[in-house]
Amino acid sequence: MQISKLALHDFRNHENLELDFLSGATTIIGRNGRGKTNIVEAVHYLATLGSHRVSQDGPLVRNGLLSAQINALVKKHNRQAQVELTINYPGTNKVLLNQTQLSRPRDLLGLVTTVIFSPEDLELVKGEPTSRRKFIDEFSTLLTPKFINTRSEYERTLKQRNTLLKSLGRRPPSQQAQDTLDAWDEQLIIHGSNLVSTRLMNLKKLTPKIIEFGKTISGNTEPLEVDYLSSWLLKDTFELTEIKNVFRENLKLKFKDELDRGVTLVGPHRDDLEIKLSNMPAKGYASHGQSWSIAIALRLAAFDVLREHDDDPILILDDVFAELDEKRRKRLIQAIDGVEQTLITAAVVEDIPKELLSNQILLEDN
Repeated sequence: MQISKLALHDFRNHENLELDFLSGATTIIGRNGRGKTNIVEAVHYLATLGSHRVSQDGPLVRNGLLSAQINALVKKHNRQAQVELTINYPGTNKVLLNQTQLSRPRDLLGLVTTVIFSPEDLELVKGEPTSRRKFIDEFSTLLTPKFINTRSEYERTLKQRNTLLKSLGRRPPSQQAQDTLDAWDEQLIIHGSNLVSTRLMNLKKLTPKIIEFGKTISGNTEPLEVDYLSSWLLKDTFELTEIKNVFRENLKLKFKDELDRGVTLVGPHRDDLEIKLSNMPAKGYASHGQSWSIAIALRLAAFDVLREHDDDPILILDDVFAELDEKRRKRLIQAIDGVEQTLITAAVVEDIPKELLSNQILLEDN
């Protein structure tokens, strides 16, 4: 798949910007502040309905205004689709698909698929578990858009259960409160087990690809391993019924501690992905350059699984060459050869390896 036209209106620093994209690699070159990352952020927003840089939509709307617009012409499965997405902040976003308004913005999910690497991806290696959970959950949503409903239901149930635990103030629950808690427990187990089961299934698909691309980028010198890390679930537990039973049992075991702390201590919201480099925890062991390469391997693995599932996603590489030596740059170029559409940003032309054949967009002042 690919985007052939993109128009931004009042999105970030772009008052009015119209771009045409070709297939293959396109490099978007501009010094800091000219909005090159904002362009690829807009493309990624069409795929996820969220930014990879901020958690709220407010910063996406140009200063002093209440809305921004992303319009795109998308080519997928030899068909074209016109997308008009309006970001209202505050307010509800609106999406037109081929000039017909969708009842919910999330109905757009699945039309555009992107995989994005950005400098923020160092958090996948060096950061807290939240970043790695977000990685596997976003990948799961791209693979199966309905997964977003599973995660939303789990988060809603978790919030309600935590509110109830906090309201008890360390006191044993009344019969009425216990009945309510039991109901929330059952919902937590159902949605949480489905969430974990999907994560495990998709990590199983990703892991051999992560190992493969880790070897590709490093030149086969730094073997990678990735495991699902959980304080409550035994390793190699994949069967949904078993996950539910273990979840239920651990909620019972931890209830007294949860009552004391007023928070849920068991569930996928506390899990992690453990990344090892040369059999050592990458978080503390990997250098800055190695962490950069690991993050690239994670994204390329996600891309490769998705392309096997459907059309090539749009591959976005934001400032990817900045921290790579010459050998790793060349290996990366070889790895992305043949991708239907790749969007690459760089601050200056010199950051783009000469071996990369690409269309170029130069962003000047104003």
